[in-house]
Amino acid sequence: MNKNYYAILMAGGVGSRFWPVSTTDFPKQFHDMLGSGDTLIQKTFSRLSKLIPVENILILTNERYNGLVLEQLPMVKQEQVLLEPAMRNTAPCILYASLKIQKQNPDAVMVVAPSDHWIEDEDEFSRNLQQCFDFCQKENALMTLGIQPTFPNTGFGYIEFDKSDTNPIKKVNQFREKPNYETAKSFIDAGNFLWNGGIFIWSVKAITEAFEKFQPQMNALFQQGMNSYNTQNETQFIEENYAKAENISIDYAVMENAKNVYVLPATFDWNDLGTWGSLHEKLDKDDQNNAVVNATVILENASNNIIRADGKKLIIIDGLDDFIIVDKDDVLMIYPKSKEQDIKRITAMANKL
Repeated sequence: MNKNYYAILMAGGVGSRFWPVSTTDFPKQFHDMLGSGDTLIQKTFSRLSKLIPVENILILTNERYNGLVLEQLPMVKQEQVLLEPAMRNTAPCILYASLKIQKQNPDAVMVVAPSDHWIEDEDEFSRNLQQCFDFCQKENALMTLGIQPTFPNTGFGYIEFDKSDTNPIKKVNQFREKPNYETAKSFIDAGNFLWNGGIFIWSVKAITEAFEKFQPQMNALFQQGMNSYNTQNETQFIEENYAKAENISIDYAVMENAKNVYVLPATFDWNDLGTWGSLHEKLDKDDQNNAVVNATVILENASNNIIRADGKKLIIIDGLDDFIIVDKDDVLMIYPKSKEQDIKRITAMANKL
C-alpha cells in the first residue's frame, strides 16, 4: 500500500429521492439499497481500501451522522471522520480535508468519491484509479473520472474533452450543465462527452494551489486553521468558522475555472443510484421486469415495478405497471416511476404532516 494515497469519502447527503427509505436521520448511504448484505458506504469504503491504506481514508459527513459512520465502519477512528457543522456543498469540505491532508503529508495524492454510488467491477475501478494516481503524481493536474454515457441522460452534467486527444487521459475542454433531451442526444452523437460522476483525483499540491487561485476568500478562511488541524483544537476552529464559507460546489468553485483539468473515460460499470428508477436498473428482475428487495411477493399482471419492504412483508400486487412500491415503518408509497423526480417534493410535504 502506498502511504501517499488518500481518499475523501463524501457521506453527508440526504438522498431525498429515496424517501421513505432514505430520511434526513438515516440517509441512503447508510442503507443496503441493493440487498447485497453491505450498505453503500461500506461497499465504497471496501472498494477504496483495496488501493488506499485504511487510516488514509477520511469520511466527510454531517455531524448528525457521526454515530452511523462509526457504527458501520468500525475500522475507522474518530479522527478520520470530518464533521460539517453546516451544509455548505462540496467545495468547503474538500478544501478543509485537503488542508488536513497537506499538513500530514505534502506528497499526498487523493481521490474524492461519493459514498452512495454503485460500481460493479471493482478491479477495473482500482485500475482506473491507479492510472489517475500515477498521472497526478507526475503532472500538476486536476482529474476526474468520466462515465461513458449509455443514453441521453438529462439528470447529469457532462464533461467535454478534446476530440483530437489520442491519449488515454484526455484534456477537458469544458464542463456542461445538465442538458435538455435534444442537447443530451447531440452530446452522445458527438462522441467526446462523458457523464460527470463526481469522482475527482489530484495531488494535494495541485488542489490547494487551485483553491488559492480561484477561491482566495475561502482559502484564507480555512488557512487560519492550519495550526489547529490534526490537533485537539481542530473541532473548535471548524465549529466557529465552517459556516462562514460560501455554499458552492467544487465544480463551480474550481473545476470550471481551471485550465489543467483532465479526464479518464472510466472502463467500469457505474450507477449513481440517484433515484428508485436507477436502483431498478441494477437489481435482479423477474420475467416481467419487476425488482424486489426484502419483500415476499405475489404478482399478477404486474411489470416494470420496484418493490421494497422491511422484514420480508408479503406484498400482493395486481395490475400495476412501472410503479415504485415501498413499505417502510409507517409509510406506504405507491408512486409512478415516471414521476420519480417529484419524490423530493412529496418528501417535503410529508415532513410537514
